[in-house]
Amino acid sequence: MTNPCIIAVAITGSVPTKANNPAVPITVAEQIESTQAAFEAGAAIAHCHVRNDDETPSSDPERFARLKEGLEKHCPGMIIQFSTGGRSGAGRARGGMLPLRPDMASLSVGSNNFPTRVYENPPDLVDWLAAEMLAHDVMPEIEAFDLSHIIQAAKMAEDGRVRRPLYVQFVMGVKNAMIADARILDFYIETLARFAPDALWCAAGIGPNQIIVNDWAIARGGHTRTGLEDNMRLDRDRLAPSNAALVSRTVELCARHERPVATWAEARAMLGLRSAP
Repeated sequence: MTNPCIIAVAITGSVPTKANNPAVPITVAEQIESTQAAFEAGAAIAHCHVRNDDETPSSDPERFARLKEGLEKHCPGMIIQFSTGGRSGAGRARGGMLPLRPDMASLSVGSNNFPTRVYENPPDLVDWLAAEMLAHDVMPEIEAFDLSHIIQAAKMAEDGRVRRPLYVQFVMGVKNAMIADARILDFYIETLARFAPDALWCAAGIGPNQIIVNDWAIARGGHTRTGLEDNMRLDRDRLAPSNAALVSRTVELCARHERPVATWAEARAMLGLRSAP
């Protein structure tokens, strides 16, 4: 295959702490440093959360603004994607950073179970987040935890609530949600192609499923996500020393499948994003 693979790095998330792995970047300065190393290793997209000083998750637009400024300075051209996930805030606070106009933002279009809670994405909030993304020229990355989320994303693209082409991430391996299963991934890919033929897709695996789903996605011509948000280990016995280490092993998988790694410029062109600042 000659189509370049876009690698996203999910640098922090809302759950991992330094007690779990000292390499998890918490402060804005740590996040910028960790992302720069991952960018140099081959990541084209930075999926970003912010944290409070006590490591708890936050939706503070001021912290997102400082992170965005630092990434634009130290990772020129890299695609900046903000999370609007539900662990970081409630209701419209989840989209309070969208006026900062990141290149992309995550958008979950339906609810599902998480390990200890329901990840609630009610239709009115989903529609508001989607409208904010349209208003501020932010491309959504649809986070699909369930087959119904793929169908809903296609409906939203058809009626203009989200921009086209869709970029859909299949998330596999979350406890109580969709398992990591190759046949299910194939059905997801087929279903997306049927309902949104112009869509692009990527896939993320949680915990030990990360490298497995990375391999499946790369082999099938899709794009993929790695990073300490989703997985803190290289293997059962070793913690990942950095986000860059997880990106580097994903780059190795691309070489194994003879997939070139997309540069930031190629990724922007493939996704139809505006020029880098």
